[in-house]
Amino acid sequence: VRLVESGGHLVQPGGSLRLSCAASGFTIGSSDMTWGRQAPGKGLEWVSSIYSDGTSIYYADSVKGRFTISRDNAKNTVYLQMNSLKSEDTALYFCADVPPGMSAVQALGVRRGQGTQVTVSS
Repeated sequence: VRLVESGGHLVQPGGSLRLSCAASGFTIGSSDMTWGRQAPGKGLEWVSSIYSDGTSIYYADSVKGRFTISRDNAKNTVYLQMNSLKSEDTALYFCADVPPGMSAVQALGVRRGQGTQVTVSS
């Protein structure tokens, strides 16, 4: 199982980015998927999850209304569209698959990719 995140960049406040999480070694179509982030000097924060059915979607309050999670099972990829970015969104962003019986936070701790850096600054 391998997950590769990409799309992180330096962006100005108010800007947008789309992160991608490409999976290999397994098919995401039958997996719940999640995004998390870790800012410098802070703990891991859960951001969003999308269940295998594609319609059960959840967001942290800090990103609700600004971020959108989606999945393209044909491309075996999960996305995180981030709009209206703020300086406090600066972090290393990770994705993970969430096996049955494991929480999203647990999965982010042990099953995540290497991450992609998002920096929001003027």
